[in-house]
Amino acid sequence: MTVLRESATTPLVAMDGGWFLMGGADGGGTYVRLQPFYLSACCVSNDRFAAFVHATGHVTDAERTGWSLVFAGLLPSDFPPAEGLPGAAWWRKVRGACWRHPEGRDSTLDGRQYHPVVHVSWGDAQEYCRWAGARLPTEVEWECAARGGLPGRQFPWGDTLLPGGEHRMNGWQGLFPVHNTGSDGYLGTAPVTAYPPNRFGLFNMTGNVWEWTADRYAEGRLALRGGSYLCDARDRYLCRVSSRTGMVPGAGAGDVGFRCARSV
Repeated sequence: MTVLRESATTPLVAMDGGWFLMGGADGGGTYVRLQPFYLSACCVSNDRFAAFVHATGHVTDAERTGWSLVFAGLLPSDFPPAEGLPGAAWWRKVRGACWRHPEGRDSTLDGRQYHPVVHVSWGDAQEYCRWAGARLPTEVEWECAARGGLPGRQFPWGDTLLPGGEHRMNGWQGLFPVHNTGSDGYLGTAPVTAYPPNRFGLFNMTGNVWEWTADRYAEGRLALRGGSYLCDARDRYLCRVSSRTGMVPGAGAGDVGFRCARSV
């Protein structure tokens, strides 16, 4: 494993090129040929994003629009009423929520400097990557790296959700969305280096936060990979190496972040 350090990003880990089996955990899969590339060992943290904002004066899309989506379970019981997202009432449109104030104007980043930055849009992530001399990974690059050399497995470490009874990622435990036991140690985001890395030295490739990629998901939406702290890994569609969803490029949420890639 080769590690390349850049002052503007977390360490970038070298990924070999060659043929890669994409998918396959449910019996299918497609072979894709990849060129060598680098991928950040971790998601971009609040600390790193703050350095970018300090250097560039960047204003995020959430700051411009004045609100972002916050999981209702992270809001205090006396929080003022906030509009729910149609069809997903556990998401609230919270005024003042942004990367600096993850749960609204009265919240801070205290104790979360090394947690992943959230409430960033695809455009915000793109701007950070440009500043860092990097780019967003493609979906194929992301999945190849996430699998850690274990093709066809459900998780970056294999097929067992809790190997030896140990939590390997930050997800949801309990009855969603009303009760999370927090048995993995976290109710919201976890530090970007929480839990053991996969065989390639990459942290939190599943769970914690969904990660923006460079690719289209559907009309008007771009692809996110990996699941988040709101995903129950017992559901075959969530928190797996193959998990994917989409979001409009100008939006963000309290469980969406990103990591950087770079071509060789």
